[in-house]
Amino acid sequence: MKQTRALAFAILTGLTLVTSGCAVWRGQENVGSYVDDKAITTAVKAKLIEDKSTGGLSINVDTLNGTVALSGFAKSQFEKDQAGRIAADTRGVREVRNNLVVRP
Repeated sequence: MKQTRALAFAILTGLTLVTSGCAVWRGQENVGSYVDDKAITTAVKAKLIEDKSTGGLSINVDTLNGTVALSGFAKSQFEKDQAGRIAADTRGVREVRNNLVVRP
């Protein structure tokens, strides 16, 4: 019984160590930049949902090293441009790649 618990604990510890290092594997320098990118993604997504002129729920936001990539579909060119402006005005964003596709 004790051996099973020890083995389970060792496996969980190993998985935790392996998965916490994934930020570095994604091209980020450290875990801190991974956390910053997650905060930027969350802030951009929240602003998009708050803004009534953008379909925040249909826009995907990904951030890597301060570069925000927007993907998904927009109903108009205005909505696409507005989403790009909102992302660019978010603190910590270095660059925006607006890959939204305008679909009527």
